[in-house]
Amino acid sequence: MFEIPIVIDQDGNNPIYLQVYEAIKLEIQAGRMPPGTKLPSKRKLAQHLQISQTTVETAYEQLMAEGYVDSFPRKGIFVKELNSDLFSVTNKIPFRENDTVQPQKEKVQYDFSHGGIALEAFPYSIWRKLSVQSLYEEESSLFLNGERNGEAGLREELASYLYQSRGVICTPNQIVLGAGTQFLIGLLTMMIGKDAIYSMEEPGFHRTRQVFKDQGVKLIPILLDQDGMDIKKLSESKAKVTYVTPSHQFPIGMVMPIKRRMELIHWAVENNGFIIEDDYDGEFRYKGKPIPSLQGLDSNGKVIYLGTFSKSLIPSIRISYMVLPVSLLEVYHRHFTIYKQTVSRIHQHTLWHFMKNGHWERHLNRMRTVYRKKQEVLVLMIKKLLGKRVSMIGEEAGLHVLLRVNNQMTETELIERAAKFGVKVYPTSIYYEEQKAEKETVILLGFGGLSEAEIQEGIRLLAKAWFDD
Repeated sequence: MFEIPIVIDQDGNNPIYLQVYEAIKLEIQAGRMPPGTKLPSKRKLAQHLQISQTTVETAYEQLMAEGYVDSFPRKGIFVKELNSDLFSVTNKIPFRENDTVQPQKEKVQYDFSHGGIALEAFPYSIWRKLSVQSLYEEESSLFLNGERNGEAGLREELASYLYQSRGVICTPNQIVLGAGTQFLIGLLTMMIGKDAIYSMEEPGFHRTRQVFKDQGVKLIPILLDQDGMDIKKLSESKAKVTYVTPSHQFPIGMVMPIKRRMELIHWAVENNGFIIEDDYDGEFRYKGKPIPSLQGLDSNGKVIYLGTFSKSLIPSIRISYMVLPVSLLEVYHRHFTIYKQTVSRIHQHTLWHFMKNGHWERHLNRMRTVYRKKQEVLVLMIKKLLGKRVSMIGEEAGLHVLLRVNNQMTETELIERAAKFGVKVYPTSIYYEEQKAEKETVILLGFGGLSEAEIQEGIRLLAKAWFDD
């Protein structure tokens, strides 16, 4: 058996499978496990480390998912050929005290990133089985270019799911798949035209704002009120296109009520404009049922619906989609089918199996339960340990909350102070185009990627970092 230097910390914060995965990954990246090296069998490594075979299997599945190793039936698991230069360069860069990138990432024990998801709940075995099934069924056909707007079977499943769960009314032909929402927004900007005036929520998602800027369009930030985007200010902006997150405004978290939704649609009709509705995490709502989409209320073809599997499944799959109104669908077919599909056909086919066989619905139900429990723990610990010294914003949906912290610290001071205690929290200032003075500082806490125990300990440390003298 190849000797892998793995030391298991039973009392550590990281799950044991992650410790095994990280140790093997580092050996591969460092070149100490060259291509073709056979990994120990799950049984042998489990015996060697005195852990369960299931734990080893989960670690191996993660290595396979990230492309470090390959599994061959009846032969074993082997290290793949990698470009070692990609790993060695970063290790040679000397650390400078003023570098913004933290060189010792292991010091961050509790990362409250809004991009984190519950990897422990991902159905690894089912996904692997369906991936292999896709290859066996289709043989080499999936290695060729597919349909430009996405695989037909997956688009059919998506159209059915979106209607039943989000009230989106569309045919499969109106759906265009793409590798991430940013790519699709860039494509949309070219389809609508760069001469139009664009607008988006203020505050709003900074990555979307950057796409609009990179496309060279005129972009106007529209302030929010308690119901979402201010329609009066939107009308005054003379914009023809607006980007909104009505089901869970990012980052503040309010849900746009029906009256404001109808006002927004009326604005689009009156101004012959378009609404880009980004439903980035509409599946996760903890009070009441998920809010129906703007698109389903629109009978005039003015709403472009965007969705993604990054929050509900896994970010690395890079499958997002847009539902085009008929007028833009015609533009797409006339001028933009020259752009080839950017999402792997193998992943599309696997996801089609996943949805068709009922795994998707079961997975979503499970994830709703997982995230609801985590959200309940987060809210409980904040109330218990931070109390009235903070106020929560947007805790009724999604995978993050905002904390307004009342201790006279600036945003930077709060983040740096938390980091000294091994906790990573995130700024909200980056979501504003036009900075405004705030009496109180607001911090973003994501909870999807942390366990319930990690959430509890993370909040305990934040209370100590921010309020203990």
